[in-house]
Amino acid sequence: MKDKHWKANEALIHLFQTVGRASLLYDIQDSHCGNMVMRWIDERGKERMAITATGSQKGDLEPEHICFPSLKETDFGYYKASSESDIHAKILALEGVNASMHCHTKDLIIDTLDDEKKPSRPEPFYPTDPLGYYHLGGIIPVDWFALPSGSPQMVKVIPDRLSRHPVTLVQAHGAFSKGRTLTEAFFLQCVANNSGYIVRMMKKLDVDVEDLRGKIKSDPHAQFSYPLHEYRIEDDEACQFPKEEELVKEFYKTGARIFESRLSAFHTGSVSIRGVNTMFYAPNASMPREIGGPLLEISLSPENDDTKELEIHKFIYKETNFQAICHCWVPEAEAHAKFRYPGESKALERIIPIDAEGSYLYLVIPVLPPVHDIETFLQLLHDYKVVVVQGGGVWGVGSQSLSEVLHHPSSVREICLYRIGAYERGLDLRKMEPKKAHNW
Repeated sequence: MKDKHWKANEALIHLFQTVGRASLLYDIQDSHCGNMVMRWIDERGKERMAITATGSQKGDLEPEHICFPSLKETDFGYYKASSESDIHAKILALEGVNASMHCHTKDLIIDTLDDEKKPSRPEPFYPTDPLGYYHLGGIIPVDWFALPSGSPQMVKVIPDRLSRHPVTLVQAHGAFSKGRTLTEAFFLQCVANNSGYIVRMMKKLDVDVEDLRGKIKSDPHAQFSYPLHEYRIEDDEACQFPKEEELVKEFYKTGARIFESRLSAFHTGSVSIRGVNTMFYAPNASMPREIGGPLLEISLSPENDDTKELEIHKFIYKETNFQAICHCWVPEAEAHAKFRYPGESKALERIIPIDAEGSYLYLVIPVLPPVHDIETFLQLLHDYKVVVVQGGGVWGVGSQSLSEVLHHPSSVREICLYRIGAYERGLDLRKMEPKKAHNW
């Protein structure tokens, strides 16, 4: 080895540290597991792989915990790099890929476990939520390996899977993702685990998951509110209203709370504040404190390149006097929106709180089907300030601040958690619901 004594710059170290801490907050790593990888050009112009060292604590990375083996030579041993370095090197060799991650995506792992005789060929995982369907291509391959850590078989299979899919899963071990950037690879890991969590919650509610998957396969547009735009890697650091210091601070504080409270997977959802002729808008609302996301000032008038999510923000402002909007993909609400009371075939039209705080704040929370009349949507927002849409997330509105509208998805999550927990225990939700709610 001739190139032993060079170091990465502060930007790379900071990125690894912040994504590492965020992965722990999102609970897709334990203190020492997994790895993060980037393509890197060293100070001599040589292309290398930056990868976390074996056993390094992802939430407390120091510069010496990042290794820089060659992408073409086998020098991983000297650097104490991960035993899965060969796998990541081949992932980085894929066209357009500059980063990869391996995470212990617990909910996804749990839902794909089986007790079949080994060796076996596990079934792929099929997401039932719009984030998983659109961002993961509707499928996550699952493979069993006799040696599920750095084996030659994994070196062959995993890069091949990722040549055709954004994420692939090693049964009982964890997921591998690819990305144009490290944040995109992290985004895909969060979306994948979120999909696993939603399916687990649906099963607790006795939702017929296989029937739902069949319906999604035959007609996804009937199950999801609208197609989602691709994940953007541009302008993550953009702030188009930097002079509004208090407003910027409020956006970042709200984004951090959305991420930390699991109200929406990393860089999903959106929040906005109405201005005079413009709106202040965060298109990637779920933002860890150290990573952030773009903050944009956008005309209130419709534009040809508006995403569907942005269109809804603008339409709400056009037709109402609301001053702030929050849209989150609350996983518990996504699962609960598919719940049917035992013995009933009718789709859920409302969520009734059974907890004291939820009952104080909301008599009921309306639930709309994926395809619905926009006027009905606006009327329900006017009447209840929050609406759950099957396959469309939780929309909350307010007349003052981001803090006001953030309360809605946060409350909805707790309300759904209590209902899911009570149902899982075998309790009769009907008996627990306030009688006055049934007159809604």
